[in-house]
Amino acid sequence: MHNDLFHIGKITIHGYGFMIAVGVLVAAFLSMFRAKKKDLDPDPILDIILIILIGGFFGGKLLYIIVDWKDFIAAENKWAYFGGSGFVVYGGIIVALLVNLIYLRIRKKSFLEYFDLIAPQVSIAQGFGRIGCLLAGCCYGRPTDSKFHLIFPEDSLAIPGIPLVPTQIIMSVGNFIIAGILLLLDLKLKKRGQVGACYLILYSAGRFAVEFLRFDHRGTVGPFSTSQFISLFIFVVGVALLIFSSVKGKKRGEA
Repeated sequence: MHNDLFHIGKITIHGYGFMIAVGVLVAAFLSMFRAKKKDLDPDPILDIILIILIGGFFGGKLLYIIVDWKDFIAAENKWAYFGGSGFVVYGGIIVALLVNLIYLRIRKKSFLEYFDLIAPQVSIAQGFGRIGCLLAGCCYGRPTDSKFHLIFPEDSLAIPGIPLVPTQIIMSVGNFIIAGILLLLDLKLKKRGQVGACYLILYSAGRFAVEFLRFDHRGTVGPFSTSQFISLFIFVVGVALLIFSSVKGKKRGEA
C-alpha cells in the first residue's frame, strides 16, 4: 500500500514495477525449468517471455488509452499515459498471444505446446503483478462495511481513508490458485492446447466475477465493464480451443 519501496541514490524503486519484475523473473525461471523437464526446446522461452513483457506493456497501455479515450484526447501531456500504472491486462494478453503466435510459426514451433508450457507461469506473474497493484492502490474495490477490507493512505491511487473491498488481494490469490490448477491439469491433460485453453477459461471467468467488486474507472460496454465484455469472448475462445484440442488436437511431444 506504499508504492515507493526504497531508493538507490536518486532512483526510486516503485512497488508496482518491482513486483512485475519479480513476476517476470519467476515466470522465466520456472518456464526454463519446466521446458527442460518436458524435453521441450528451451531456446524460444526467453524470446517468448520478452514478447509477453513488451507486448503486454504496449497492448495493456493501448487498451487503457482506448478505454480512457476522451480523457486521453483532452490531456495536455499525452506522454504521461505511457508512464505510471495504467494498464488494461486484456490488451497485453491479446497482443502477446498474437505476436507469439507469429513468432513461433516463424520458428516452426508448436504455438499450442508452448502456450501450455507458459500459461501457469503467466498466471504466477499476474499474481505478483496484482501485489504491485496493491502497493500502488490501483484496481481498487468498492466501499464496503465488511471486516474484509483495506484502507489506503492519501498518497495511494485508491480512494483514501475509507474501507474498500481488497480486490487486488482477491485477484492476486486467484491468479496463484489458477496457476496451481493449471500445473495439476498439466499432469492429467496430454493434448496440445488443453492447458492453455483452461487458462483462458479460468482467468476470464474469474476476471468477469471480480469486476463486480471493483470501483476504479475502467470503461463500460453496455451493462458490462470493458474487461467483463472482453472476458465473455475470451471465455468462448477458451471453451472452443479446449473442445478442438480434446477432439482433434495432437498429443504433446508428437511431430
